[in-house]
Amino acid sequence: MTDPTLLILMYFVIPVWLAAGIADWFCHRRSNISTTSGAKESFIHLLMFAEVGIPLILVLIFEVNSLIIALCIVLFFLHELTAMWDVSYAVSKRRVGPLEQHIHSFLEMIPLLALVLIIARHWEQFTALFTPGGFPPDFTLQLKASPLPITYLATVLFIALALEFTPYLEEFIRGIRAKKGNT
Repeated sequence: MTDPTLLILMYFVIPVWLAAGIADWFCHRRSNISTTSGAKESFIHLLMFAEVGIPLILVLIFEVNSLIIALCIVLFFLHELTAMWDVSYAVSKRRVGPLEQHIHSFLEMIPLLALVLIIARHWEQFTALFTPGGFPPDFTLQLKASPLPITYLATVLFIALALEFTPYLEEFIRGIRAKKGNT
């Protein structure tokens, strides 16, 4: 494992993304999201989690090819659209302070950085998407021939589940309970 782009992805991009997600949740908690913007905003957060979580899992477990790259690109743009929906909804219901806005910039740009590094590592499969008659695109789903270390995978997936998904799910449930308490 000497490819610097892989090392940057594994030990810089993913940890910063995870840390930003945790920090964002703390901002939501501080702004009492369950009683301000409620379950709707929390649902949007879970949707965005899926839009970046699916590509993360695909890249961690499967060989990156034209199929994976195309899915990552589509989900990146969906994430951006959802992020715009999120912010436009949130600011109409609660104060989104400078710290949270800055964290959001990380949560938008880190997936782009990851995508660019993935494309750089698999340039032929990326260009195959746009070059008819050139390098043939691979649209198969195959487990990595040289998998990432199991301890790394387990750690990243555990942190994503325990410190990202679970708090956002809890935030959603709090929003549903708060709405039921208000009706």
